[in-house]
Amino acid sequence: MTDFTPHYHRIEQALRALVARSAPHDPLPSEPELAREHGVSRMTARAAVTNLVSAGLAYRSPGRGTFVAVPAAPRRADNLVRFSDEMRRQGRTPSSRIVDAAVRSATAAETARLQLGSGASVVAISRVRLADGVPVAAERAVFPGALAALLDADLVNGSLHAAVTALGRVPTRGTATLTAAAATRADARLLSLPAGAPLLVERRLILDEREVPLELTESRYAGSRYHLDVAFGVSSLL
Repeated sequence: MTDFTPHYHRIEQALRALVARSAPHDPLPSEPELAREHGVSRMTARAAVTNLVSAGLAYRSPGRGTFVAVPAAPRRADNLVRFSDEMRRQGRTPSSRIVDAAVRSATAAETARLQLGSGASVVAISRVRLADGVPVAAERAVFPGALAALLDADLVNGSLHAAVTALGRVPTRGTATLTAAAATRADARLLSLPAGAPLLVERRLILDEREVPLELTESRYAGSRYHLDVAFGVSSLL
């Protein structure tokens, strides 16, 4: 039987197995080594390693290589971790419920943030993210219209970022704004919360490996079901 699993996904799974039997700070194979071992391009190998880093399972040290990360607690505010990976790491089963998914005209704000041309289209995907069947977040993600093939991906059980990577765009870094909000009636319906319940709202812009805007997302988390850890330094005041 023919195996249609993307090469980068097979490499990522092999790396995850290696991480599981390794100690924190152990070195992982380099991208050239992975490319040779699996018979793929270096870009494909890089996509697999990037997914591992994004999941918080590995870290890169410039000039030295990639290493096994110290097991993480709940997500830190300075680290974007895929929701599905985050929930699995907590021993919970992730899934999604599709609210809406379509190609439409970009708004003025989307055109500016994603650096699109006049009259451009976007792929807009709205989902409810669940853990063990319990709604945790209402998510609205917008991508450039060139990624319309995302609508053919498994958006219920699969990873949206994995689908984006399979289309040749690797989510690499981003910026986010965190605010608090009260649940609207629409939020309450999607998240099975009372209207007015506290939410943590994250708005983020993600860039790809070429520093090109890739994803504009708003995630509205049920405050009682999700939290972030924040690491900080303390400056002396004179």
